[in-house]
Amino acid sequence: MTKKKLLFLPKYPRKGASSRLRTFQYLPLWEKMGYSVTVNSFFTEKYLNTIYDHQSPGYWHVLTCYFRRFFLLFSVQKYDLIIIEKEIFPYLPAFAELFLSKVNQYWVDYDDAVFHNYDQKDNFMVNLLMPKKIDHVMKMANRVIVGNDYLKKRAEVAGAKKIEVFPTVIDPKKYKVKEDQSPFKTITIGWIGSPSTLKYLDPIVPILDWIHEHYSIKFLLVNGKSKMKFKGRIESIPWTEDGEVEAILKMDIGIMPLPDNPWERGKCAYKLIQYMACGLPVVASPIGMNKDVVIHGENGFLANSKEEWISALGKLITDPQLRKEFGYKGREKVLKEFTMEGNFYRYKKLVELELGD
Repeated sequence: MTKKKLLFLPKYPRKGASSRLRTFQYLPLWEKMGYSVTVNSFFTEKYLNTIYDHQSPGYWHVLTCYFRRFFLLFSVQKYDLIIIEKEIFPYLPAFAELFLSKVNQYWVDYDDAVFHNYDQKDNFMVNLLMPKKIDHVMKMANRVIVGNDYLKKRAEVAGAKKIEVFPTVIDPKKYKVKEDQSPFKTITIGWIGSPSTLKYLDPIVPILDWIHEHYSIKFLLVNGKSKMKFKGRIESIPWTEDGEVEAILKMDIGIMPLPDNPWERGKCAYKLIQYMACGLPVVASPIGMNKDVVIHGENGFLANSKEEWISALGKLITDPQLRKEFGYKGREKVLKEFTMEGNFYRYKKLVELELGD
């Protein structure tokens, strides 16, 4: 029996969070199920490292990414199904997706509100030429995969043929549970994220300063280089894929502050899922999918105002039993709703249906 050939077109190599979680973590399962898998990332590892170091990758390097993806299009007919992460060419009209829709069948996957890069971009040419680019990509796709309901609603407005919601998930086998919730220790409040999302911590620094003045805490930043002006003790740990779980286990409380903006409403609450998989209680802004993951007062707290954040953190800092109860219920929810294998077998059934297996 000939193996079915799948071509995955993620935006980033494995180091990029969205591509790692939406594409790369599933590859061993696809291969185990007998599929022939090819992966072609748009951007390179060098590009990502340069961006994370807050430097420019250079126009020539970016141009080579476009050329490499362009030449790939000449071989797409040999694949049975093509699965695109977000778009084929960033900031170009959807001509490549139009071509693909004529010669093959493609699915497209979203875990961010990338359509706002076009319809809310402060760039005259982008606004003029392609404000609805992602809508066109969605409409031409055989199937649109999205990470949450906010993205699903946009796909519906775009006129997508078929839409499936697949949350961004974890592999529970990699996530240990934090055991120590001793009342006689300094409490560690933690945050994990990419350099591009560090900005979300800025509004919460005054809150952390107040907490520091009234409780024995430290702040753990799993990101690498810290530019936070937190008055208390802060520890920074460089992020690595192999070390992220051990880093989270050093926390006692995980946080996810977000502003109420269109882009943030499209986020998939992944760091909350990570915290909860490790049995941590969480405090998060009531934005987007955060409201689906956090059941307020049961596995964590949703906090909007300064007073709500202070109250939520204060309760968890002073009550180790509450931290333990929230952590247990949080992990229970993750194991029920946000696991890699649960996602994969749903995904596999859809692929089999598409390919007539």
